Amino acid sequence: MKNNLIKEDKKYVWHPFTQMSDWVKDEPSTPVVIEKGRGNYIYDVNGKKYLDGVSSLWVTLHGHANRVINRRISQQLSKIAHSTFLGLTHGPAVKLAKELVKITPQGLTRVFYSDNGSTAVEIALKMAYQYWHQTEKKSKRDRFLSLKNAYHGDTIGSVSVGGIDLFHSIFRPLLYKTYYAPSPYCYRCRFRVRGYDFGVHSKNFLEHCRRMGCKGQCVKEFEKILKKYHKRIAAVVLEPMIQGAAGMLTMPPGYLKEIDSIRRKYKTLLICDEVATGFGRTGKMFATEFENIKPDFLCLAKGITGGYLPLAATLATEKIYRGFLGKYEEFKTFFHGHTYTANPLGCAAALANLEIFRKSKVLKKLPEKIGHMSKELKKLAQMECVGNIRQLGLMVGIELVKDKKKIVDFSAQQKTGARVCAECRKYGLMIRPLSNVIVLMPPLSITNHEISRMIAIVRKCILKICKK
Repeated sequence: MKNNLIKEDKKYVWHPFTQMSDWVKDEPSTPVVIEKGRGNYIYDVNGKKYLDGVSSLWVTLHGHANRVINRRISQQLSKIAHSTFLGLTHGPAVKLAKELVKITPQGLTRVFYSDNGSTAVEIALKMAYQYWHQTEKKSKRDRFLSLKNAYHGDTIGSVSVGGIDLFHSIFRPLLYKTYYAPSPYCYRCRFRVRGYDFGVHSKNFLEHCRRMGCKGQCVKEFEKILKKYHKRIAAVVLEPMIQGAAGMLTMPPGYLKEIDSIRRKYKTLLICDEVATGFGRTGKMFATEFENIKPDFLCLAKGITGGYLPLAATLATEKIYRGFLGKYEEFKTFFHGHTYTANPLGCAAALANLEIFRKSKVLKKLPEKIGHMSKELKKLAQMECVGNIRQLGLMVGIELVKDKKKIVDFSAQQKTGARVCAECRKYGLMIRPLSNVIVLMPPLSITNHEISRMIAIVRKCILKICKK
């Protein structure tokens, strides 16, 4: 059965972020056919068990086949699976919106639903642009300010504010104009700081920069761009505290606060993309809580349903919402929507997800797990081919380098990150790299024993592959 499925997959399927010529050649490993999931594990069709070290692409929070979420979806399924949200409403969507407004940063009062992280960001971008053109006379705000190394999704709008050339450069002719400020994870941060989560060694952003000898250049460049172009910029868009798809690049303490202060000075809107960081991943419910940031838009997806169903939410302030109110014939309506907007099954799963957070006191249990993860990661820090190790909560990036002293990276042809992850499968760990950065983002339900086992497997496989 397995061989048949793999053969037909190779004949008919096109996989995302996958070089298909390698896939059909079983490079760097034979495809795995997943059949089921239970708790923090997934199982292939041969019955082999794998610890889900990346939460099935950063979405699973409380484990697979969770009883609470299963029950809520089943109850909703007995009523209705889907109804349009255009001109109609339903209980799960209304209840979820109310709950989201309660737990997100103060000032966010309105919830607009969609299907995934890319669309959540796309909606925020379009709302920001339309808001200015409906509230500011002769508005010229048609651009955005983002960060280098940013990743906000794969739709044209979200790609327009992305800053990873590998993913985005080929599409530049299709995209609208975006200004890019330097990533706070600069050259000095990468090559002069060792250990993990370099930010914890400094009390604030400026102290960190003095240690690095760069004098806060990334913030200065940010303000320079905003000062010159703020009348053209509709919004600043960023991933708070950590740039996930760039390789888990953490931000120094105080950086986010500085950015927020500067954008307020120039009266610019702020879009916080918490698609990856939301719902406990960083140790807090939302990463904006680290520095008490109150954005104009908050984009949520991935973990919102506990890893069960496609659902996303873009939250906006009342100020933004009121910019779209008017007479029918003024056409100030936000003309945007999706067929499966506010899908009742997805909303039911999301409500169950939040119920688990409350009743199981998930956030209170995280500090111990995060501390245990930090302790275990120290075992990797002295390895010859491990460069910087970055951690925020249960989000981890382990950088692999060819030469630690001279800071020489492995080449793309060596596929080192992919080979390490493929080797981990042999020992029952399912993870996925970002180039030569090994990513760990396990379910919040992971145990300390499973954390230790996961990092022991990673260590063993790094040693084996890097020796070759």
